[in-house]
Amino acid sequence: MENNIFSKNLSGKGMKFALIMSRFNEQVTKGLERGARKALEEAGVAEKDIVAYYVPGAFEIPLVAAVVAERQAADAVICLGVVIRGETPHFEYISRAVSSGIMELNLRAHMPVLFGVLTTDTLEQADARSGQGKDNKGYEVANAAVEMVTLMKNLNSQP
Repeated sequence: MENNIFSKNLSGKGMKFALIMSRFNEQVTKGLERGARKALEEAGVAEKDIVAYYVPGAFEIPLVAAVVAERQAADAVICLGVVIRGETPHFEYISRAVSSGIMELNLRAHMPVLFGVLTTDTLEQADARSGQGKDNKGYEVANAAVEMVTLMKNLNSQP
């Protein structure tokens, strides 16, 4: 049996979403937030059903995401941030820690926790992925969140 629920017109009506966002590189993360909110609005998610949590940097995202997931305060958690490569290995450590933390949380929480943390070489690359339009990664991740909540509800309703 195939269960392909993908549709460009999925409804997020009645769904609750948490946005966990890094304040570091705020010009980029604010763009990601705008994109995510736009996608959720287009999917019919009510403003009251979107709760935002701001953390200092990308490293702190998994902790707050875990608390939100464990409290089942949302149907999905959308993690948004950016890590830009510098001249030290710090980029690799932070990128690996954040991606591993979010992936582990997905498995442990049994709910969608989406990875919208940009890992780029330059600020210009990050700006390009957080600007206006459908190429905004926040927009893409929020659409994936609606799709995943729909899929999880379908899976949980099956015997």
